[in-house]
Amino acid sequence: MPLQRDKDVTQQFRQLYDEVHKRVIGQEEVIQLLINAIFTGGHILLESVPGLGKTVVTKAVSDTMEMKFTRVQCTPDVTASDLMGRVDWNPEKKEYEIIRGAVFTNLLLMDEINRAQPKTQSAMLEAMEEMQVTLGGQSYPLPQPFTVLATQNPVEQSGTNPLPEAQADRFLYKVTVNYLTAEQEVQMLKAKKKTSEPLKKIFNPAEVLIIRDEIKNNVTVSDDILDYIVRIVNGTRTRREVQTGGSPRATVALFKGGQTKAFLEGRDYVTVKDIQELAFPILRHRIILNPDSRDFGVTTDDIIAKVLEHTEAPVQ
Repeated sequence: MPLQRDKDVTQQFRQLYDEVHKRVIGQEEVIQLLINAIFTGGHILLESVPGLGKTVVTKAVSDTMEMKFTRVQCTPDVTASDLMGRVDWNPEKKEYEIIRGAVFTNLLLMDEINRAQPKTQSAMLEAMEEMQVTLGGQSYPLPQPFTVLATQNPVEQSGTNPLPEAQADRFLYKVTVNYLTAEQEVQMLKAKKKTSEPLKKIFNPAEVLIIRDEIKNNVTVSDDILDYIVRIVNGTRTRREVQTGGSPRATVALFKGGQTKAFLEGRDYVTVKDIQELAFPILRHRIILNPDSRDFGVTTDDIIAKVLEHTEAPVQ
């Protein structure tokens, strides 16, 4: 269904943030990048300790956009078929039938993905990249929009399986979630005393897909910005502290993410600031440091900051 042209889409996005904040205190970056990922058609990786409200954020966003939400707690016994589905023989009907897995949803929260077995993790590659699942030799498209929000705990490493670089690269953004401030925790406690009211529906899945097309077709990226994006990603590949820099997928992510960020902020053009702000969540999980650099406490965010500092930005 087409969007009503008398609607102010920018105002709708403000309403969307307001509705989510009825349930969520703080976590601005997580909310903004999750919404950005949905409208870009990408996925997001969160790194945080338990109890920081990841499920609440994800559920609030899905509620305001009328999206089906599914949560999977990843443990070693979660199998690929639990996520993808399987083909079972139905003795009553005397035929095979498709049992759809958890990925047949709009917004999939995979909590502590690094606790899943490598085979289970790799099963997500087709779903995340191709937006489809193959069962019994036949491909089944996933509901659209489809976004994966995966979390991993950086503290507890016992019994975990780090994501392979190829799968980490599938995530559009990686966000490090920090503790709330003392003031925000007080606000959270006060909010707990209030009666939870249903959130207003601001968008629906059909409108999300229409807006995606509008972003793709109507937000311009100048040649200077395109050159700037390429020089930033190339800059991550040439630093001596780095073993492997950003992939071409990072270049595309900066381009598409920048378009979405501009649109969400009410602009039809991408700015230098858009690219600089998105460089950290887009590149931090795509840079592999040399062992010596890690031993000296260098982080991927340090590298990104240095690359931005030494990459001349176009004048706008």
